[in-house]
Amino acid sequence: MQQIPDGMRAAYLVVDAVTGKVLRTRHADDKIRSASLVKPLIAVDHLLRLDGPVPDADRVLLEPMLRASDDDAASELWDRGGRNDVVGRMVAEMGLADTAPPRDPEMWGYTAITAADVVRIYDYLRSSGSVGEYVLANLGEYTKFASDGFDQGFGLPDGADHPVAVKQGWSGFGPGPNESVNGKSRRKVPDERIDLQRPAMHSTGTVRHGDRERIMVVLTLQPEMTSWDASAARITELTRELDAEAAKTSE
Repeated sequence: MQQIPDGMRAAYLVVDAVTGKVLRTRHADDKIRSASLVKPLIAVDHLLRLDGPVPDADRVLLEPMLRASDDDAASELWDRGGRNDVVGRMVAEMGLADTAPPRDPEMWGYTAITAADVVRIYDYLRSSGSVGEYVLANLGEYTKFASDGFDQGFGLPDGADHPVAVKQGWSGFGPGPNESVNGKSRRKVPDERIDLQRPAMHSTGTVRHGDRERIMVVLTLQPEMTSWDASAARITELTRELDAEAAKTSE
């Protein structure tokens, strides 16, 4: 088991993408707020409801949302999909065990997830034909900086040997479009399932090592008032150790 820094809560799951063999795991069924990890669900739900070619008007929302974690695009597609109905449909579609919609339907980033369910999402993307291919291709074009200016280089991009598709998530490092109204922090609706107080920083995706591919999901809650840089350093070091150990296990 990895040495987790004091005060940091970590849940992770690393599996062989082909065989499903578990290579590393810790608290994989613990519920944590999703932050932007709900965005692939929003994308898949929208694409399935299109049931055809993706119009250019939708690409200008889907591609920034998946590549640069654009919150405004996510909010637009979340509203179009009926907000919490998006999560309900994707739980049924993907066979998710513990994912649940937010208590406040406007707060897509407070969807409850687990590391195990995020692995199921990647399994679905890898096996669902053109819809999954479209989402994974865009996750493979992840940008260095998100639309809101945050550096997405933490976790897999800087800590894994060869990341292929990446989706990052963060929440609580300053009010963003999904956590504020006119620049002021929103009142949080209490949710006994998940911690809404501590900053969340997550790194997920697929990683290639030789001819093998792994799915890596690393979810963390940082101590309150922890800076962005300190949080990024913590999750990157944890990811680096997990990637190296998983590579040895899969050989």
